[in-house]
Amino acid sequence: MGLQAEPILARLQPVKQSAIINIFVSAIRFSTSSPSPNMNDLKSSAQEQLEYMLTEDDDAPLLTADDNIKVEVKECVNRLFARFIDSVTAFFSGTTESLSEAGNVQLFQSYLTDLSWACQILSKLEIMREFVEYWSDASEKIVKVLEQGSSTTEVIEIKLRAVEVTSKVLEAIGYGTVILPTAKRLQVLKVWLPFVRVTKPLIDSVTTNCENAMLLKLDGEMWQSLESTFVSIILALPSGDQADILTEWLDNEYMQYPDLTEAFEVWCYRSKVAKRRLSLVGDEHAMTNSF
Repeated sequence: MGLQAEPILARLQPVKQSAIINIFVSAIRFSTSSPSPNMNDLKSSAQEQLEYMLTEDDDAPLLTADDNIKVEVKECVNRLFARFIDSVTAFFSGTTESLSEAGNVQLFQSYLTDLSWACQILSKLEIMREFVEYWSDASEKIVKVLEQGSSTTEVIEIKLRAVEVTSKVLEAIGYGTVILPTAKRLQVLKVWLPFVRVTKPLIDSVTTNCENAMLLKLDGEMWQSLESTFVSIILALPSGDQADILTEWLDNEYMQYPDLTEAFEVWCYRSKVAKRRLSLVGDEHAMTNSF
C-alpha cells in the first residue's frame, strides 16, 4: 500500500494501556471535581465516556481497572461526597438558610446528579462499600436538609436526585453486594422509607401537573426496583423489627408506595411456621420430662 497508507495504519494501532489509564484518571478527576455550571456539557460528556470505557458490550472494556485505578476512583468520589456533606453541614451551622435559594438548588442538584452517576462507576468496579457506608452514616442529616425545602419543582427535583442515589445504595445493601450490620441496615431503612413514602406522591403530582414534568421524569423500573429493595431489606431484619415496620406501614396514609404486601405475607407465613415449630419443640420437651 506504500507510504500513503502508513498514517492510516498508524491510527489503527492499539492504544497503549498507559495512555488509556492516563485519560481515564484525568477524566474521573474532572468528572468528580464539581466544575462550574458553564462546563456541565463537558462534564456530562466525560462521564458518558468513562462509563463507555468500562462497559463490556460486543467488545471487551477499553479499560480493565486494577487496584490503583480503583483507589483513584474511590478517592475522587470520596472528595465529591465530602464537598456535598460540607454543603449539608452548612445548614446545621447556620451559614446556609434555605435549600430553596437559587444557589443552593443548583449546587445540590449538581452534587446529587454527580453522585448518582458515580454510583454507577463504583458498581461497575465493584467498590461500592465505602460509599454505601458514608451515605448511610450521613442519611439522617441529608434527609433533615431535604425536608427543610419548599415544594417548588426545583426542590422536588433535588429530592428526586437524592432518591436516585439512595436507590443505588439500598440496592447494594438489599442484594448483599455490601454487607452492613443489622443495626445500620435498620437505621438507614427507618430514615429513607418515610422520606420516599412522602416524596413519591410529590413527584407524581408535579409530573402530572407541571410544564417542567420532563425534568422530574424517573424510570418506572427504578421505583419498582426500589420497592423490591425495601422488601428485601425488611425481610432480612429480625422478626420483631419487621413487625414494627409493617405495623407503621399499615397505619400510614401513604401505604400505597412502597407496597410492602409481599413483606407482610412472608412475615405472617414465617411467624406462623416459627410458632408451630416452637410448639412442637415445647411438646417434645414436655414428653421428655414426663419420662
